[in-house]
Amino acid sequence: MTQGRDILWFPSVERYQASTMAAFERYLSKKHELTFSDYNDMWRWSISDLNSFWGAIADFFELRFFEQPQKILNKRAMPGAEWFVGAKVNYADQILSKTGRLAEQVAFVSNSETFGRKELTWNNLKRSVASVAENFKKMGVTKGDRVVAILPNTEVALIGLLATASLGAVWSLCAPDMGHVAILDRFKQIKPKLMIAQNGYIHAGKTIDRSDLLRTIKHGLESLDALITIPVIEHGYDGTYTWSDLLNANADFDPVPVPFDHPLWVVYSSGTTGNPKPIVHGHGGILLESMKQSLHHDLTEKDRFCWLTSSGWIMWNAQWTALGQGARVVAFDGAPNYPDMGRVWEVIAEEGVTYFGAGAAFFEGCIKANVVPQENFDLRALRSMGSTGSPLSGDAYDWIYQKVKSDLWLAPISGGTDLSGAFVLGHPGMPVRKGEMQCRALGNAVRAFDEDGRDLIGQVGELVCTEPLPSMPLYFWGDKDGSRLYESYFDTYPGVWRHGDWIEITQDGGSVIYGRSDATINRKGLRMGSSEIYQAVEGLSEIRDSLVVDLEFLGRDSFMPLFVVLMPGCVLNETLRKRINEAIKSQVSPRFLPDEIVEIQEVPRTLSGKKLEVPVKKLLLGSAAEKVVNRDSMSNPNSFDFFIDYALHKTKKDHI
Repeated sequence: MTQGRDILWFPSVERYQASTMAAFERYLSKKHELTFSDYNDMWRWSISDLNSFWGAIADFFELRFFEQPQKILNKRAMPGAEWFVGAKVNYADQILSKTGRLAEQVAFVSNSETFGRKELTWNNLKRSVASVAENFKKMGVTKGDRVVAILPNTEVALIGLLATASLGAVWSLCAPDMGHVAILDRFKQIKPKLMIAQNGYIHAGKTIDRSDLLRTIKHGLESLDALITIPVIEHGYDGTYTWSDLLNANADFDPVPVPFDHPLWVVYSSGTTGNPKPIVHGHGGILLESMKQSLHHDLTEKDRFCWLTSSGWIMWNAQWTALGQGARVVAFDGAPNYPDMGRVWEVIAEEGVTYFGAGAAFFEGCIKANVVPQENFDLRALRSMGSTGSPLSGDAYDWIYQKVKSDLWLAPISGGTDLSGAFVLGHPGMPVRKGEMQCRALGNAVRAFDEDGRDLIGQVGELVCTEPLPSMPLYFWGDKDGSRLYESYFDTYPGVWRHGDWIEITQDGGSVIYGRSDATINRKGLRMGSSEIYQAVEGLSEIRDSLVVDLEFLGRDSFMPLFVVLMPGCVLNETLRKRINEAIKSQVSPRFLPDEIVEIQEVPRTLSGKKLEVPVKKLLLGSAAEKVVNRDSMSNPNSFDFFIDYALHKTKKDHI
């Protein structure tokens, strides 16, 4: 439990008064005659008077309505809340709304290992979006159609998203290093009309040909009318069009007004069974959450924002929060450790980045590589830093203040793909405490619950949200009766969102995240369902059954063991280990290779046949065996003995 965590940084009065959060407080005082004794008082108002709070966010950030809302919140329930009823908006219209004033300023910079450095002014970005949208229309894309892409974090993906959104079509994106099975499991569910993809890319100095993958995926998506390719590999796989064909139309930017809850994109957050969950977010909800989050990030037009992210991570979507505030977004596409761990810091220095964020694993990697950014790079512009994906260790806090910059606001966040936002995050007027996130987000009724739904302070419990948020999923694609949505978030505490993380709320409103409380695999911030790994592993003729758990240790590296049951006569030798790893690498992603492969005799299961992933995970994280599982509920109770022995005899050197 957290007690007396060291204060590492304290904001000056001048810095806070110049922040967007302070400006929002002044706005509330002047326009609504609201004043607060402290931030927690303001937070309590924001989660109790939802109509006033979210209305103030829309007003303060000048949300552009084609048609005004008749009511802000029609039904205060989860699931089923209806926000800004009757309103019409458009995500792309809002993101590009500052173009007139910022016309010739740079909006986006791409630093790509494949394509080099490129930059787009606001005018160029808007013209490109208009041109691509016009060509999409000629290809038959209309409101509600799905446009998908397999692209890295470059300008093509940004333009594709905004062009799709401007038409009221629905966007979905996968990273190019994902395997064909994982991509098809996602895209087949939503039946896309168009797909955009590179036929290859360069990573860590190596050219990767993705022609075979594109051929397989195109063949597997019967709904596709056209494939648009960005050629990287000479004589590689070509589509119906090349991307450059779409950039030559002389068209006006003409966004389609859509209802507030019209689908914007589909993102994926895997559970432990079945296909990845195709989560649908709406135009208006994402805009509101982004605006609110920009208060906590303290983002303005003066910022140069860079978050080190794969295009397969929700942080790819989240970086447009900065763009929506007129900030310059600096994207990185490549291996962060090539030629060494200093490469990203070099980009930060060269681009004059003011706000840099990354997954916790990146900072841990810098520590291990003995990188000292302040000695080798000019970081005078850098004012703020963020981290997410997994808990940031206390050692990483120390390293940032000792080796990066001492006068720096470090504001780790924790949220998720599911709501495309953060539950707990930073505040520009609060002290930074080692190992702790500063506050619960405005509008987010975050609590720590025990098993009986009682509020916990100063103790670790389930992260829950007790009030609806505009950015919560509209629905899962294809989940006609809403049962899968309900089972994913609301079946543990009816009417309350259970997120699947362990959290401790401190006495002063700060928080510490302790990792996943469910069986989702979280590798360096990228989440994957165990079912996708099982599909790859159990497809091998030598494997009868398997179990995988991801062990997230606070302050230590995560560790993912894979347990396999072999077919009779088979041996777990080096050849089979390589085959298992290759199956995961090619079908899922190289990011999800296990740290260890262990042979077992049988997978522990419930009476109904479900794999006991969470009990095994809790046991290996240190819980007592008798507390994590009721053997009377198991079909094979003796199978648990192996894991008790494994937990007892695994050395600290091996992470357990």
